[in-house]
Amino acid sequence: MIKFSHSIFALPFALTSTILASNGLPPLRETILIILAMVSARSLAMGLNRLIDKDIDALNPRTSKRELPTGRIKVVEVVIFIMVSLILFIFSAYMLNELCLKLAPVALIFIFVYSYTKRFTWLCHIVLGICISAAPVGAWIAIKGTFNWEILPLSIAVVFWLAGFDILYALQDIDFDKRYGLYSIPNRFGISKSLWISRTFHLITFLMLVLTGIVFNLSTLYWIGMVVVLLLFVYEHSLVKKDDLSRLNLAFFNMNGYISIIVFLSTSLSLM
Repeated sequence: MIKFSHSIFALPFALTSTILASNGLPPLRETILIILAMVSARSLAMGLNRLIDKDIDALNPRTSKRELPTGRIKVVEVVIFIMVSLILFIFSAYMLNELCLKLAPVALIFIFVYSYTKRFTWLCHIVLGICISAAPVGAWIAIKGTFNWEILPLSIAVVFWLAGFDILYALQDIDFDKRYGLYSIPNRFGISKSLWISRTFHLITFLMLVLTGIVFNLSTLYWIGMVVVLLLFVYEHSLVKKDDLSRLNLAFFNMNGYISIIVFLSTSLSLM
């Protein structure tokens, strides 16, 4: 039901923030705890989302074969999985520092609320982006023990990066959303405008990544990475056209996984 590969989208941004906060190689203990917090929070969020959307997923042809709708995994097993993930998340926050523990409930509230947003607002993509943007902010606080404005550009980049490709992913369900009264940007604005909104969001992402490089005075290696990121964004959007969504999964999974990893690698090479 939950693949570890699902964590590949946000985890590199958390590790990028860890490196920025440490100005180089981060402490091993904190790095391990940050990874534990990231993976457990992501697993908790996806498990909760699968559970809350179980009935909707059963109606949607794209998701009707998932484990919960088909009964391959039982509800009680998902609840246990969610509780274990929750305990691991709280434990990792506790072991990191006091501020991480105090802010853990805020992250949990956003995780819970997101699963219901498509029932009442087309801004659900932005809410999901805000949830994932907790990764760099949380990692920064885990290392620094405090919040600083310097990490905001990277966090904002994650908001619009995630929202941008989530809009593309939602194009698959536009007819289903219309039929069952669910909210999304594709349902609200149509395919053509949604593609332009996604492109605009990813332009904002790129500009925020540029600002991150400026704020942290990163080296030439970072800027080489940003050129690659820009090219990947262009290629990603070239794959998805109004009248051809056949390569949507390639754009969604491959390109965005590459983008997050390249941001991490270019930042690491710049500071180490």
